[in-house]
Amino acid sequence: MFFFYFFATIVILLGVASLQGGFRFAGYIRKQLQQVTPEFTPFVSVIAPCRGQEAGLKENLCALLRQDYPAYEVVFVAGQPDDSAWSTIKEVSDSAKVNTQLNTKSVVAGPAIDCGQKVHNLRVAVQETDSRSQVFVFVDSDARPDAGWLRSLVAPLHDELVGAATGYRWFIPARGGMASHLRSVWNASIASALGERGDKNFCWGGSTAIRRSTFSDLQVSERWRGTVSDDFTLMRTLREARLPIRFVPACLVVSVGDCSLHELFEFTTRQLKITRVYASHFWRSVLLGSLLFTLVFFGGIALVLARLSLNLSIGWPVVLLLMVFVLGATKGLIRLKAVQLVLPEYSVVSAGSLLAHVLLWPATSLLYLYNALAAACSRRIKWRGITYELKTPTEAVIISREE
Repeated sequence: MFFFYFFATIVILLGVASLQGGFRFAGYIRKQLQQVTPEFTPFVSVIAPCRGQEAGLKENLCALLRQDYPAYEVVFVAGQPDDSAWSTIKEVSDSAKVNTQLNTKSVVAGPAIDCGQKVHNLRVAVQETDSRSQVFVFVDSDARPDAGWLRSLVAPLHDELVGAATGYRWFIPARGGMASHLRSVWNASIASALGERGDKNFCWGGSTAIRRSTFSDLQVSERWRGTVSDDFTLMRTLREARLPIRFVPACLVVSVGDCSLHELFEFTTRQLKITRVYASHFWRSVLLGSLLFTLVFFGGIALVLARLSLNLSIGWPVVLLLMVFVLGATKGLIRLKAVQLVLPEYSVVSAGSLLAHVLLWPATSLLYLYNALAAACSRRIKWRGITYELKTPTEAVIISREE
């Protein structure tokens, strides 16, 4: 019992610190939403790499054409002209020319050889951007930004000392289901790691803006050579240059859709395998944190059941477990309420989402533990139909492709 009490106390202290982080996250969001967005609107190139015909692709790409921004272009890029996303790209591009007069480009990057296909697409696309462009914006094809996204994302770059500005994704289940809700809760814990500390923030490749001059000076395209993770590599490059990354709460973008249990495990494990290769200190923190929590919380439940069967007292173990649970549930609720301020048009705090973020968070620790252990055993990932072996942060080998 001594060991349980000892480690339970550690978990509770970590829970208190985590809850304080939740309050800081919510406070930062409220503070940023109250501030006036700086009027900085240079010509921008929005680069959208695509692969495959995913759910909601047309709606996501069309959202890029409806930005409240004075002058920009959208560069769609795919690996092959027979990619199933190409017909949607062409349809959206033709619509833009007729209805908005917005300049769009459709680029075929060709197959990647020594890096991730997405990274290869980005490296090719930046070479095709308009010479007037002062800012590059990278966006994932599964993101659906609102009309003010581009203006908000570019605005922090009015300060030339800012290295990059970033948003993050927020999963919203379309029809619900345990796996879809669990993915949302799992992802939410990463979102709340962002905040005011520019030296601690990370870039999310699905919604990142960087000055063209900064991109060139730091030789980002060259640093991407041989990598699979565009965002981790960009984060490392900016940190080495001591340039802060500004998190823009208004650029939290929704990713609407559902996933199966298999897709949930594939997605989350891929993220942790990439993290282990490109930011091993993050991976170690996840491994140790999830292991400690799992042993205390789920081991504590087993301890309570065992003591019940032996007619022994369970008072203090139950109290400690309730404290652990309430701390995590409170943080989930605070985070959910804060994100609702950013995404009022979506039912972020629906009955299903509320129950998921309050009740399912312990299950995400089990999932994180599985992900971290799987990442310790293998560096092979499957991403958009391509299987990679992540040798080092600068060496990726393509094992196979699905046509």
